[in-house]
Amino acid sequence: MAIILVVDDEDKICKLLQDQLNDGGHSALGITSPLKALDSVRARPPDILLTDLRMEEMDGITLLKKVKNLSPSTDIIVMTAYASVETALETMRQGAYDYIIKPFTTEELMMLVERIDEKRRLQIENKELHSYIASGVGDEIVGSSPSIANVKKLIKDLANSEAPVLIRGESGTGKELVAKAIHSSSQRADGPFIAINCAAIPDTLLESELFGYERGAFTGATRRKLGHFQLAHGGTLFLDEIGDLPSGLQSKLLRVIEDHQISPLGGEKDIKVDIRLVTATHQPLEQKIKSGEFREDLYYRINVFPIDLPPLRDRREDIQSITHHLLSSLGRDTVDLTEAALRRLQVYNWPGNVRELRNVLERAVIVRPQGDIEAEHILLGTPRLESKAEEPVETLNLEDMEKQMILRALRITAGNKSEAARLLGITRRALYGRLERYGVGE
Repeated sequence: MAIILVVDDEDKICKLLQDQLNDGGHSALGITSPLKALDSVRARPPDILLTDLRMEEMDGITLLKKVKNLSPSTDIIVMTAYASVETALETMRQGAYDYIIKPFTTEELMMLVERIDEKRRLQIENKELHSYIASGVGDEIVGSSPSIANVKKLIKDLANSEAPVLIRGESGTGKELVAKAIHSSSQRADGPFIAINCAAIPDTLLESELFGYERGAFTGATRRKLGHFQLAHGGTLFLDEIGDLPSGLQSKLLRVIEDHQISPLGGEKDIKVDIRLVTATHQPLEQKIKSGEFREDLYYRINVFPIDLPPLRDRREDIQSITHHLLSSLGRDTVDLTEAALRRLQVYNWPGNVRELRNVLERAVIVRPQGDIEAEHILLGTPRLESKAEEPVETLNLEDMEKQMILRALRITAGNKSEAARLLGITRRALYGRLERYGVGE
């Protein structure tokens, strides 16, 4: 429910709008005098001000400016006739949230009010979240390995910066989670966090999703649509898979970064936007630059502060804590996972990273809704015990091959000799004998 102040010097319209908003579950007050409306704002700032543009006592733009000075957090909707669209656009530049063209339906008005109400709710949630994590930036990112500790440090370093961030990492490594942590720890935490996957939306629709459009911009555009840049105003815009952004939109994005303005489809004038840009990719953008698929100037504008996320196979020490965290989120106690099941998770190569780990655990919970989750309930693809970085065995000398296999087993099991012996199919005593024979230290 929003507290709404309606200002229109036509008494019948003012009362009608007041009744419609109250019937819609909001708390609305209608006032026909802009001067009395200012007194009301001083006494009790509203969540939303709905004002007519042309009034005799004071025009809507002047009222807008005065209300913004009195209550910067109040969102303002300007009502205008179709012939005054240019003036209405000016109100947007003066700080209005949006405008609505007369005559409009109750449904159109309610949709706009509910969108503002939802935005304000998200801002409150973001503020609460920011307060919660203020004492430990990045605590929602699970893991304590050196590489993840460095990522958390970088997020903390960014807390007082507005620099564009490029997050690089394989699919499933948690790029959006890191983007949210950057937003939540920043000075924009009270603003919206808007995310869009550039690879998930057809090229023909992506421009309108990013920049929005005006009513009548194309066939079927029966109402105005705000783009993600406008929705993220005052907050953070996260563009995932930026490497898949079409070349034409790359040029438009570069202009937004440089001028802080957007041009909605069908719009006659640019609109200022205030956003923090965070992008992400799993692709080597340098190669796409060489092939002409990605603009070099855009690359340097978005890559001011890079953050590289390690794949899960390179931080196996975090698998246990991540597994426990994911099991808790799935409603299972961490003690439900047996040691054998955990070992099975720790030796797998995880090509799909944390996202794949979550899927595997979700399958395990389905297969084993109650009781201990055993190794047999961990349904994986073919485990790849060696890392991609492992060099293949290049000798046919049996002793050299055996030594290399023993060393590899010890790396996989993080030095656990009992587990290494099990992987090799020999006894622990036999393993110790071979370690001594080959001069491998304890």
